[in-house]
Amino acid sequence: MRMKHVLIGLLALFLGVPASAALVADGRYLYVAVPGIRDYLEFGGHGVLVFDIEAGHKFVRRIPAAGVDDKGKPINVKGVCASSATGRLYVSTIKTLTCFDLTTDKILWEKPYEGGCDRMSMTPDGKAIYLPSFEKAHWNVVDAMTGDVITKITPNSNAHNTVVGLDGSKAYLAGLKSPLLEVVDTATNKTIRQVGPFAKPIRPFTVNGRQTLAFVNVNDLLGFEIGDIATGKKLHRVEVQDFKIGPVKRHGCPSHGVGLTPDEKEAWVCDAYNQRLHVFDLTPMTATIPPRQTVSIPLREQPGWVTFSLDGKYAYPSTGEVIDVATKKIVATLADEKGGPVHSEKMVEVHFGGGKVVKTGDQFGLGRVAK
Repeated sequence: MRMKHVLIGLLALFLGVPASAALVADGRYLYVAVPGIRDYLEFGGHGVLVFDIEAGHKFVRRIPAAGVDDKGKPINVKGVCASSATGRLYVSTIKTLTCFDLTTDKILWEKPYEGGCDRMSMTPDGKAIYLPSFEKAHWNVVDAMTGDVITKITPNSNAHNTVVGLDGSKAYLAGLKSPLLEVVDTATNKTIRQVGPFAKPIRPFTVNGRQTLAFVNVNDLLGFEIGDIATGKKLHRVEVQDFKIGPVKRHGCPSHGVGLTPDEKEAWVCDAYNQRLHVFDLTPMTATIPPRQTVSIPLREQPGWVTFSLDGKYAYPSTGEVIDVATKKIVATLADEKGGPVHSEKMVEVHFGGGKVVKTGDQFGLGRVAK
């Protein structure tokens, strides 16, 4: 795997162009936007870091990024998404949304938006981005090619997290001050349903592939709750057992991060105070039987997010460990070009074939069982 990157560099040198402008080597890569833990530069600096999944998650390169304040200091990255339909990568900060060409690493545009930006999601066809304002009343629906605002959706919930379902038919909007999950029809950009109320305002959340279930973190809960998207009713409250709740460094809630393995057999939930991921078996779950807690995995810092590789082999907590899902063992840790630890809550998988983007993952740990 190292050889393919050397060959790309030699090709670029021969052609007289920067290495980042050369064709990208075919393979699977993890794109990690930093600073992805607040504005902390000690966890990877500033930019988009690329890691080769097939080469043990080795560092490949750093893509220079925009997203700085008036004094030139990098500001918090809030979200990341990518499109195989257009070959583009998007990174949001609290103020702007930046669009990159994945085959050249070049910034195509960077735009500020009214009310700022938070964690966005996009339709699978690469046409629209559902971009929350920074904890304000509205979401902007953005043309992903131009960055222009198509329309606004205003649940008045302190906009925060966003998921577009795998088929692109629905967008799910969660605000920091609402216990209700808004379900939006992407054809009309109108709310068609609300799921909940959950026990407290919703924090990170995810949905299964068929978009029948929502798994949500809520304030003051070490664990997660589950909602029935079709009926709008809450099904289960799942509390982590045998661990205490304590003070956390960030986010203000015990569990900030919940993800489904792509096969939807497990849910993994973050535990900041105890610096762990807790795993729950979903296979026995019914409308009356909750998931079953199985193992807990110690981490090197307080986690605030978790997602998974598309093939379901690896779990990626925001603390930078790479965990083998089958064995629950840490098999690698993300490190930058200087060997420093990389932490980020904003990462997405990208596959290249024939020099083009052929598949992309998601920053949320979405279930991927479509039928």
